[in-house]
Amino acid sequence: MNKLLIVGTVAFDAIETPFGKTDKILGGAATYIGLSASFFNLQSAIVSVVGDDFPQEHLDLLTSKNIDISGIEIVKGGKTFFWSGLYHNDLNSRDTLVTELNVLADFQPKVPQNFKDADIVMLGNLHPLVQSSVLDQLEKKPKLIVLDTMNFWMDCALPELLDVIKRVDVITVNDEEARQLSGEYSLVRAAAKIQDMGPKYVVIKKGEHGALLFHNREVFFAPALPLEDVFDPTGAGDTFAGGFSGFIAQSENISFGNMKNAIIYGSNLASFCVEKFGTERMETLSKAEVAIRLQQFKSLTQFDIEI
Repeated sequence: MNKLLIVGTVAFDAIETPFGKTDKILGGAATYIGLSASFFNLQSAIVSVVGDDFPQEHLDLLTSKNIDISGIEIVKGGKTFFWSGLYHNDLNSRDTLVTELNVLADFQPKVPQNFKDADIVMLGNLHPLVQSSVLDQLEKKPKLIVLDTMNFWMDCALPELLDVIKRVDVITVNDEEARQLSGEYSLVRAAAKIQDMGPKYVVIKKGEHGALLFHNREVFFAPALPLEDVFDPTGAGDTFAGGFSGFIAQSENISFGNMKNAIIYGSNLASFCVEKFGTERMETLSKAEVAIRLQQFKSLTQFDIEI
């Protein structure tokens, strides 16, 4: 059974959208990635940090999904990373109201010994130096390293980000971030420039408009499933990343053809995440529901045409 190592935040979020608002709830990139990847047959572990204000019930949730939490450091007397955001009516744009780094400010990741030989590594959105530190601790080269990042690191830590990008196989960014990182408006040209930086594969997420996968001159597009209810887009990109990396870890196949399937699986799981606030939908989601919606994805994109 392949091992998936997940690095990222385990956090508190407070979210307000046009459909309601929450107090502090479970959040964080690694949380969403882990919950999403738990739908696949693999061993997974999260490397992160929380304060001793982090409820045991949240840790129990992760272990109930067969996620190894021995790499989650609990800092005595420390406070857990907290983010609060307000989404606009289109749900594509948001304002950050509060960011409290707390214990994340001094985070020194420690990879569990039994995951230093991980087959797949999913580097969630964190400071590039933290992402590099994790790669430095591995005892063998993983079959695939996937990196997620954002424009904040392009603004304040670009040299360090470029260093870690050289070391990964897949990078996932949204369209705005792809344009900023490459300096190109065309996403095809942007992907080509980013591949020149090191990654063999570039995934460009376009939210409600799907996702693009680039490898050399090959391109694959997966639509997003039209949904009746969209309450909260927080964590959708991380859920996508968990589905993408989880499927690849389970299938033990890192070909371009199989990555197309991984994109669909990631998009499928992300479509559930947005239906309720925070992690609520992912906590109760069943494999039967995932299979039914996967069939909907297939029906959405399958057609016969005479050429």
